[in-house]
Amino acid sequence: MSWHFGRGPWGKLAHFLLALLVLSGLVNGALGCTSSTGASPLPPQPRLRVATTTSLYDTGLWGYLEPMFEERYDVELDVMYAGTGKALEYGRRGDVDVITVHAKAREDEFIAEGYGIERVPFAYNYFLIVGPPADPAGIKGLSPEEAFRRLMETGKGSFISRGDDSGTHSKEKRIWEKAGYDYEVVRNAGAWYIEAGRGMGPTLMMASEKRAYTLTDIGTYLAYKGKLELAPLVDKGELLLNVYSAIAVNPEKVPGAKLDLARKLIDFLTSPEIQELIGSYGVEEYGMPLFIPCAGAAPE
Repeated sequence: MSWHFGRGPWGKLAHFLLALLVLSGLVNGALGCTSSTGASPLPPQPRLRVATTTSLYDTGLWGYLEPMFEERYDVELDVMYAGTGKALEYGRRGDVDVITVHAKAREDEFIAEGYGIERVPFAYNYFLIVGPPADPAGIKGLSPEEAFRRLMETGKGSFISRGDDSGTHSKEKRIWEKAGYDYEVVRNAGAWYIEAGRGMGPTLMMASEKRAYTLTDIGTYLAYKGKLELAPLVDKGELLLNVYSAIAVNPEKVPGAKLDLARKLIDFLTSPEIQELIGSYGVEEYGMPLFIPCAGAAPE
């Protein structure tokens, strides 16, 4: 097709505008741009939202695994960290697609209510009761229940509680129950009992500053050990087992939950390759792993 605009000034202007249009099309084509009649732009990268416990985040495990998952599945992973109670609430509200937490009774309740598909354990470690090396309450070597009784009865030394409805806080309340105390009585027993309302790392720092006792998972304790003046005093007892599980949010209960992507993350966490990486995480820096892989078969 040919165009004729004449030789006058208006014709020259028309030729100039036509040349600009042609040039614009060539430039857009070179840059990969498309017109309204061309190919559609690439779809946005899918996103998977995860709620995780502060201990899995504070130890750096998610920072270690996240880029591997994103590269393997071409997915953008949005990781939000909070206590177990808050993470479960995120799942109920539809703010996340999968949760990774550590409070079995509450996880079972979440699934029984229809919010979660299945509880899949993928790693575990143990809780510790840590405190000032001088151990004024004399709890070293006791069982968790005996240690808590000693703290309650002697009043020698403060105890810093997470006080945040987390998995660690749930474990603490369970130990008080086994020790024979009603938790509401304990939390109102005096100034020696302090609720931090913080994650595990900040709670450890607070306990160190106040020369107080606290309950912590071993992974976060090892990750923060160099900053603390706290010693592990109680590390034996079946009550101290700490299992981490992944649960996909049920889209039938929570519309919009991305079940397919959630299952990919769970398959990733329980795959032999990633289980091996979890089992070696922390060994080089701390001389021992921060987590023990269990791929769906935790020692419960």
